[in-house]
Formats: sequence, C-alpha cells, structure tokens
Amino acid sequence: MGNLRRTMLFCPASNPKHLFTAMIYKPDCLLFDLEDAVAYSDKIAARDLIAEALKVIDYENCEVFVRINSLNSEFGEGDVRELVPAGLRRMRLPMCESKADVERLHKLLDEVEEEHGIEKGSVKIQCAIETPIGVHNSLEIALASDRVVSISFGAEDFTRTLGTNRTREGKELFLARSTIVMNAKIAGVDSIDTVFADVGDAEGFMNEVREAHNLGFSGKSCIHPSQINLVHSVFTPSMDEVESSVKIVEAAAKADISKGGVILVDGKMVDIPVIEKAKRILSLAEGAGIYAGGQQC
Repeated sequence: MGNLRRTMLFCPASNPKHLFTAMIYKPDCLLFDLEDAVAYSDKIAARDLIAEALKVIDYENCEVFVRINSLNSEFGEGDVRELVPAGLRRMRLPMCESKADVERLHKLLDEVEEEHGIEKGSVKIQCAIETPIGVHNSLEIALASDRVVSISFGAEDFTRTLGTNRTREGKELFLARSTIVMNAKIAGVDSIDTVFADVGDAEGFMNEVREAHNLGFSGKSCIHPSQINLVHSVFTPSMDEVESSVKIVEAAAKADISKGGVILVDGKMVDIPVIEKAKRILSLAEGAGIYAGGQQC
C-alpha cells in the first residue's frame, strides 16, 4: 500500500501560521500553494518562507506537496531550484496539458538532483489537470514519467476554459472527472478530486465527496480543516467492510481459485475480482490505522 491521499489540504505558502500549524488537522497531504494563492509581489518571499519551513518543521505523517508556479512563468524554475535542495520531495505541476509539460519538469528535476547530490528520481510529481486539453491528454500525462504519483482535477479553471459555470450538482464535470479517474487507474497512479469552494454548504460538499468516492478517486482536495474528517469518513472503509473483507481474504487463502472459479462466503458467491476488492479495502484500512496484520486496531 502506498501513501494514503484521501485528503489534500490547500494552504497559501505565504502564510507563516499555516506553515507551522497545518499538520495539526491531520490531513493525509498538505499542499502549500505558491501559484494562485500568492500575489505576484509576494511570490519570492513565499518561496523563501516555505524553503525555510521545510528545513525546520516536522510535518509528522503528512505528505507535503508544493504547487509551484508554471515553468512558463518567471518563478517556476526558481521554485524547483530552491525548494528541492531545501527538502521538498513532492510538487504539483499546475495547468498540465501534455506529456511535454511533465517531461520538462522531469528533466529539470534530474538536473537539480544531480547538482545537489540527491538520489535520482527522489522528487515526485502530481500533475494538475485543469483544462479540456489536459483532460483529453490525462493518460499520456499520467504515463509521462515514473516520477508521477498522482493526477489532480481543478474544476474552477476547467469550467472557465470550457466556457461554462460550475454548479452545485456538478453535471458539467462528470465526463472530465470520470476520464481522469479512469486514466489514473490505467497508469497506476492516484487521482485527487477538485476542491469544493462553498465551505458553508456541508450538504453539497458531502454529496460531492460521495460522488468522488463512487467514481473511484483516491481522495479529495480541501480548502478548510473542517472538510478533512468529512472526507475521511467517506474514503475510509467502515468496520463492516473490514470485517467482511477479512472473511473473504481468509476464505480465499484456504481455496486456490487463482485460475478461476468461485468460493462461498456468508452465503454469497465470491470470485477473483471480489477477492481483489477485499484486499484493497484491507490495504486502505491498514493505511488508515484501523487494521494491521490481520487485527483490527
């Protein structure tokens, strides 16, 4: 089981308070933003701030990402050259539209790692899919580099470039979200759903979280700490699911159906796809700390 990425909490990299306290809310991932959340005049200072934070702050079990500025901007390459030596090992590439975008960052990371004696391939990439052409090319993007660990969906820019409005129901996003999830699965990487901007609309948020989970996303981006536990409640297997999966995996271990066939568990027919799903549920539960080594925690 790789890193759990059920939640990714956005934090402006220009806010010192967030840099020092964001981990207390226990998201799976923190995303410090140097792009949209930081004013042009503050970008250098924000970059310096996050570089120092990476050197001295213990982010505990949170996986730390930084959304760098576009490599087409005057800040993007500098973000990479300063933050990697400071300890950054996860970065989000904004507005990713083709494998060439990923390959450009991959090549730059190769150069920076070699220059600073960092093991090649240490820095991983999350590609932000935020435009129709990015959605269309999301499979080649996900497969463009072995550094890519996830792809994420940005609905605000997507609807803007599509020329439509984002609605509470999200029908305008269904095809894009489904495409991103499917291509992430093909590539074997995680997929992170878009933010839900209306913090006060808990019902709308939960509806979108459930839909993201049902579509197959690995997790969801959050813009407020209050959203974290809500997402975890949906993306973490229930005890009933864990108990059922334990029975299925234990029964499968006693019967070899690797070449086909079925077994009976609690009166239900179970075949290989069901067994694989049960194993995945137990892996997720173990990552969430509620199941380990055959024992419920």
